Amino acid sequence: MTDLVVFHSVLGLRPVELGFADRLRAAGYRVTTPDLYAGRTVSTLDEGFALKDAVGWETITRRALAAVRDLPADTVLVGVSMGAGVVETVLPHRPGTTGVLLLHALGALPAGVRAGLPVQVHVADPDPIAPPAQVAAWREATARSGADARVYTYPGVGHFYTDADGPEYDAAAAGLTWQRVEEFLSRSAPGSA
Repeated sequence: MTDLVVFHSVLGLRPVELGFADRLRAAGYRVTTPDLYAGRTVSTLDEGFALKDAVGWETITRRALAAVRDLPADTVLVGVSMGAGVVETVLPHRPGTTGVLLLHALGALPAGVRAGLPVQVHVADPDPIAPPAQVAAWREATARSGADARVYTYPGVGHFYTDADGPEYDAAAAGLTWQRVEEFLSRSAPGSA
């Protein structure tokens, strides 16, 4: 059975991440959802950035690294929005990572990332958190790194388009995202269901 760890958005560990984890468990994966804010959640991006700053990036990354400490070396790293930045921080400590999945944001891949590392990204187009110019630059940098990366953009949707409880939810784009995620995991995660 393949392990995945899902790092939450700047809003905290909410039903969208927990529901995503449940969906993955139902597909046969073992999923860990660390709470990097120790139970605190908010409902707007402004509140989220304030909460992230109050908790502190050092604390967030320390909690993330502690959460993966006992997981198998080949655990797939998943980041939702701010979680993409968490994945960026954790990945250098996890060279055996089987795959990287980023939703609603980009995370830089570290220098020396394993050639052929499967990476999949899903972002709105345009997205203020991942504007088109940044997406294009990320694609170029990732191609140079040797990772096997694919970026999917979803025109005309909001940043958190997969959050069924949020105002930006787009059922069609969310459905397509989950289909692509499942295909990605079935190819990149050995021993998956």
